[in-house]
Amino acid sequence: MKGIILAGGSGTRLHPLTLAISKQLMPIYNKPMIYYPLSVLMMAGINEILIISTPHDLPHFERLLGNGKKLGCKFSYAVQEIPNGLAQAFVIGEKFIGNDKVALVLGDNIFYGAGLGRLLQQHQNPDGGVVFAYHVSDPERYGVVEFDKNGKAVSIEEKPKQPKSNYAVPGLYFYDNRVVQIAKNLKPSARGEYEITDVNKHYLQQGKLQVGVLDRGTAWLDTGTFGSLMQAGQYVQVIEERQGLSIGCIEEIAYRMNYINKEQLIELAKPLLKSGYGDYLMKMANQ
Repeated sequence: MKGIILAGGSGTRLHPLTLAISKQLMPIYNKPMIYYPLSVLMMAGINEILIISTPHDLPHFERLLGNGKKLGCKFSYAVQEIPNGLAQAFVIGEKFIGNDKVALVLGDNIFYGAGLGRLLQQHQNPDGGVVFAYHVSDPERYGVVEFDKNGKAVSIEEKPKQPKSNYAVPGLYFYDNRVVQIAKNLKPSARGEYEITDVNKHYLQQGKLQVGVLDRGTAWLDTGTFGSLMQAGQYVQVIEERQGLSIGCIEEIAYRMNYINKEQLIELAKPLLKSGYGDYLMKMANQ
């Protein structure tokens, strides 16, 4: 399975912060925001990853992440000229995906919780589509999934004015290879975008959409507003200082997933010692 991170958009809800820099490059405590969704894909066992962003921002991501070799990964890059919707990622990434299955994660979504890695790895080989549901207080901001009394998904709506449930669909999706053709045949929505919800509806109508409800102990942070951006940084800070364990540390995950060995982890740590980030990596290497 391959992975895509969609890190485009204009970030208008965070202006003036994002007038000069991509939202996904902004700090969430001690790491660039994109580290967190990247870590999710890596935990899922995916190390071939395409980063999609704007023509202006893409070179910054390339400088930050490189080709991925140091992490035992392979990173590719592609431009999204105009933010025409999430489903466009599969059209832009068609050649990258090839004949493989694919996971898509949004570049401004943060996931954290016990057993998350195991949960993600269970969906590496989907027959259809896999999305997740997360209970929120403001479902009208998201795609919303409705369940019947037996817990089976019966409908999905994009940002409904009158949500049928409080379960939002976070920005993490797993699909079989059919998603490319489904995305290519979509028609723009009333908002003028190629909606990921329409992709999910297609799988749902075919009886091929699996919806997993994330546990109450799992955190999903959407960093699209000033408040949520600040809360995400505070959340990561509190957990890391309390537990002494890092969230979204791509170097540690590369090591624990056996993408790199101990010696390679130490080499990654050395240039980062002054900030303290490298000290943590050294500690992981010497455990």
